[in-house]
Amino acid sequence: MTKLPQDNPRVMVETAFLASTTAMLFLINYYFPLGPLLRMLFPLPTALAYLRWNGRAASMSMVVTALLLAILMGPTRSIQYIVPHGIVGITLGYLWKKKFSWQVSLNIATLIGSVGTAFQFAFVSVLLGENVWNYSIVQITGLLNWLIQLFGSLEQPDFATIQAFAIGAIIFSNFAYQLLVHIVAWIVLDRLGNPIPSPPKWIESLLA
Repeated sequence: MTKLPQDNPRVMVETAFLASTTAMLFLINYYFPLGPLLRMLFPLPTALAYLRWNGRAASMSMVVTALLLAILMGPTRSIQYIVPHGIVGITLGYLWKKKFSWQVSLNIATLIGSVGTAFQFAFVSVLLGENVWNYSIVQITGLLNWLIQLFGSLEQPDFATIQAFAIGAIIFSNFAYQLLVHIVAWIVLDRLGNPIPSPPKWIESLLA
């Protein structure tokens, strides 16, 4: 694609459009939650800005989205968009533009998403004045006890096992989410003329 000046109106208009699209997706998902159907699209407009233009356009898309959400929903939601979705969008845009493999982009996006989940726990805990992580541990403990009893054992899981299970669940859920993001990006962005690297052969065969 022809390189245009940073202040070219086309870059500015597309960046503003992608930012407003992200804000609208975030707003709709908040009031009409559809599970992962809209969430998997959150990082894509920012990543698309990077693919079409550069890191500056992607960063501006994230900043404008954050400002729109701060106005529409308050600064709390704005921060929850930036970490992790905005950062993931910029990172994926960079990795896809540099033609990194899915193995690299998936692992890095999963790491950012997992750290972002930890940030969300801390952030919400500060807002509520309660330790949300401890509440989650209580729920996971109940789940593990039920699973253990289901297999006919009365042994109680120790605290280290519960913590490891919780962290593993966070990493796995973020990996599954980022895999969905990659698959949607591979299907959608190719049709928009900004393809990302091809997935592993086993994923192509599953989607064929």
